[in-house]
Amino acid sequence: MALDRLMEAIRKKDNPTVAGLDPRLEYLPEYIKQEAFREWGETLEGAAAAILRFNQELIDALCDIVPAVKPQAAYYELFGWPGMRALCETIAYAHAKGLFVITDGKRNDIGSTMEAYAAAHLGETMVADKACEAFGGDALTVNGYLGMDGIRPLLEVCRRHDRGLFVLVKTSNPSSGELQDLRLESGETIYRRMGALCETWGEQLPGKYGYSGVGAVVGATWPEQLTELRRVLPHTFFLVPGYGAQGGGASDVAGAFDSDGMGAVVNSSRALLCAWQKEGCPPEDFAGAARREALRMKEALASVR
Repeated sequence: MALDRLMEAIRKKDNPTVAGLDPRLEYLPEYIKQEAFREWGETLEGAAAAILRFNQELIDALCDIVPAVKPQAAYYELFGWPGMRALCETIAYAHAKGLFVITDGKRNDIGSTMEAYAAAHLGETMVADKACEAFGGDALTVNGYLGMDGIRPLLEVCRRHDRGLFVLVKTSNPSSGELQDLRLESGETIYRRMGALCETWGEQLPGKYGYSGVGAVVGATWPEQLTELRRVLPHTFFLVPGYGAQGGGASDVAGAFDSDGMGAVVNSSRALLCAWQKEGCPPEDFAGAARREALRMKEALASVR
């Protein structure tokens, strides 16, 4: 099961960190952009080429520290088909460096449409009689608010291709409570009901370490709810966004971990991508700055696991 592989990588590197690859052009050193623009012009192709190089150098600097990366699809869709090619090549490069890849797409639909999303991001696309891998992520973030109709196609693909998924449960954004904190007639919050569904759906993707292949997205910005959900979702592995630039710290994510210091992987995006700007180091050392920040994050998480 795919999340077993993620947990094994976390144990091997003793680091429950996933590096979010959410590149904006303003995060990139000027020399990388200018080199790409000289070859491709100030075009979508030029932007995508610069982003791919940026990602590759970050992956080179981080691959022996972090077990996983999480590219957010929107930052690549922004640059059209060249951006989507950069996403595909980023995933392939991360795999070549031994990293687990969580594609952050937050897909949500039913029937044949969800089957297409599942095949594109986690499975294979049939071209005549040949099976082709389109993107090849190891896991995909999804929105579960269409219920089982939107999850069933994913479960089938995950089982067939050894993939996993992370369902939005309690998201890190400030307004998440407008819907997710509402209480049902039973008194249960919507986010807790969604977590319970993850437990149920996960029964179809059992793992060998006690966690299923259906994980939950639970934000670092809600430490009380994070602790609550860890207690009531014993078989659901957490993807925890909101660390760093969104305000979450090590003490906030402590409740995500189980008694063995497992159970969660914590995402950091801007804090890593923009570490060189925060440090004020030479732009050519942007990957070194990301590595130093990743090591600080690893140490901080070790103190609360």
